[in-house]
Amino acid sequence: MRVRVLYHDHCFDGAASAAFFSRFIRGAVHPDAEFAYTGMAHRASQIFEDSLFDGDENAIVDFKYSNNGRLTWWFDHHQSAFLSADDARHFEAHPSERKMFDPSYKSCTSYICAIAKQRWNYVAPDLADLVHWATIIDGAQYPDPRTAVELGAPAMKLTLVIEGSKGSGTVQQIIGYMQRMPLARIIEQPEIQDIYRPLHERHLKSLKIIEDRASESGGVITFDLTGYDLEGYNKFIPYYLYPDGVYTVAVSPSSFRTKISVGSNPWAPVEPRHNLATICERYGGGGHARVGAISLEPGQVDEARRVAAEIAAELRN
Repeated sequence: MRVRVLYHDHCFDGAASAAFFSRFIRGAVHPDAEFAYTGMAHRASQIFEDSLFDGDENAIVDFKYSNNGRLTWWFDHHQSAFLSADDARHFEAHPSERKMFDPSYKSCTSYICAIAKQRWNYVAPDLADLVHWATIIDGAQYPDPRTAVELGAPAMKLTLVIEGSKGSGTVQQIIGYMQRMPLARIIEQPEIQDIYRPLHERHLKSLKIIEDRASESGGVITFDLTGYDLEGYNKFIPYYLYPDGVYTVAVSPSSFRTKISVGSNPWAPVEPRHNLATICERYGGGGHARVGAISLEPGQVDEARRVAAEIAAELRN
């Protein structure tokens, strides 16, 4: 039994979701399963090629729904779970106990964990720490900006590797480790340390770059990282630098997209009142109520700046 798992690449919750899902399938459904992984990234022209679904069973975790007939499992927790209204209608018209989403969950990993226990009576006590940290990291449940930015815990160090490593090979290696190894041991692996050390130096540099380029006005922190390879920067740096800021709007170009990141401060002095996923959906993006993003085509920097300025003005009102 070959199971193909499509997961949100370069995301701690995406990797943890793939790891927990794999353990669940092998433990409760297909003991002889072999897994193959494909990292997915949000793009301006998002499509699911038929060739992606090449397993005996095929799963998507922590990523948007596909109406492909070969999709057998789907778990997601994003408000913007569907690429189109047609996909949403397809999901409603084809109910399945193996395809589901619930945006009330802080992490997709915790959602899979809960459903596996409720419907298949499957538990994995040794993965409790993985589920715990996926919820903290993806749900921004840190006690303060310092915890999020200064990277004291093994899970935070591992997040830096997952978000900053090139390609999908390292993330998929970590997915394998997550299934059988505590997070503190994973970050200690020599090949992971070799990746972590230069990324940590880059993290410290990104802190300085964002400090130099960011400004705050009307509770909105804005910055433009054009000219820097920093799409994978720590998203809590703006609130570390501007603790009274409520929202962040940032432009960060990369080789495959021009990204507009929109976030809210988990420790804001006032309660954020805008649904950021809804705002991003107007521009073809999506996300959660408190964090969202928009992907434009590579090179569309001027358009990204226009959209970012428009969103920042709306958030100030």
